[in-house]
Amino acid sequence: MSRWRMALLLIAGVAYAGASHWMMLFHAAEPWAVGVLLGPLWLTALGLAGSRFGGWGLAVAALVGVLGFALVLLGEAGDPNRLYMLQHAGINALLCGWFGGTLRRDRLSLIGQFAQRIHPLSPAMRDYTRRVTLVWTVYFALMTVASVGVYATLSFAAWSVLANLLSPLMVGALFFGEYLLRYRLHPEFERTRLIDTVRAFYSAPADPAARQ
Repeated sequence: MSRWRMALLLIAGVAYAGASHWMMLFHAAEPWAVGVLLGPLWLTALGLAGSRFGGWGLAVAALVGVLGFALVLLGEAGDPNRLYMLQHAGINALLCGWFGGTLRRDRLSLIGQFAQRIHPLSPAMRDYTRRVTLVWTVYFALMTVASVGVYATLSFAAWSVLANLLSPLMVGALFFGEYLLRYRLHPEFERTRLIDTVRAFYSAPADPAARQ
């Protein structure tokens, strides 16, 4: 992935976050807005189902998405605000399980798998990436709880600020903060560029045998 593509993705992400906040506040119940705002959850489900279960999994996820949108058009999907909260909390819960599921001692952590796409890992690097994976796991767990808690106790506008504006900022702060702290904590680690770190998330998976 080139620099300009990453820049475009960043701009698109910021624009989507701002547009999501606007749509949730002023057009939350509009069918077109519901489709746009719940689209990321459906796309995530399509990707996971397709990669894990193949063509039939992709077909089932596609059918569920179409049926869900039909319910929205018919006004049978319930409170759209609750749907938005469930999407945000659900995605964070899934990420928590994905990251946390790789923390077993008998396998390489998820961040370790990403790092291994850039360079071989020493034992110290494996241990460090495991701790970073734990930090992300805790973050996603806390965000899941915060999403439900803010929705239940504060206004929907406050929840939208958390979900659409603060969440991306906190993810960015964690990502860049870890990158800046990495070589202060472990100056012996091999130097990598930030762009290489980002590319690792989009590259082909590491050799499965190396994940153990």
